[in-house]
Amino acid sequence: MQFEAITWERLTDALADHLDHLGGPEPAADGEPSPWLRAAVDGAPAARTGEITERLAEALRLRGRTVVVVGAEGFLRPASLRYEFGKEDADSYYDGWFDIGALRREVFGPLEPGGTGRVLPDLWDPATDRATRSPYVRLPDGGVLLLHGPMLLRHRFPFDLTVHVRLSAGALERRTEEREKWTLPAFARYEREAGPGETADVLVRADDPRHPAWTGLRG
Repeated sequence: MQFEAITWERLTDALADHLDHLGGPEPAADGEPSPWLRAAVDGAPAARTGEITERLAEALRLRGRTVVVVGAEGFLRPASLRYEFGKEDADSYYDGWFDIGALRREVFGPLEPGGTGRVLPDLWDPATDRATRSPYVRLPDGGVLLLHGPMLLRHRFPFDLTVHVRLSAGALERRTEEREKWTLPAFARYEREAGPGETADVLVRADDPRHPAWTGLRG
């Protein structure tokens, strides 16, 4: 796999240009295309996908696109479900921490062909362990949803562009906070089972955050 050195600014400009020129996703079974675009920036918390996504959002807005940014951490399940097998169970983190059903219902469902475009930006606040009660945000036709967070590419969400920010095992361990290192086996499992580096449209290597490299747009 060939990587090319790139800056974060050039990377986000290239991704924004690609999304801006997309004609939209493939038509649904009834032949009706969706008027919205949906993209993922996938990676462990140590990869700082939220920062990358905000850069991309700003680049798209400069191109006249309306953008809604959604973080997967805003769709955690309640603590009683997350901690059913303890607070540091890597398999639970992998399989049960994120409310995938709610993401499908509140984020992707409204962006299906014929949908309302009304997206819920977050659902659950882990600090208070209560619903956020955030208002819905309407994404106009031609708008872009950017979803960022960990282990997104294993759920078959209907993305038009997927970016995986990869850290080597060593870099991931070094850059993960000590209190979060118990999650590392979940990311190793994700690499084995989902192969995000092989399935993503764009693979970014970010072991040194000052010097990223990428594969270019594949496929």
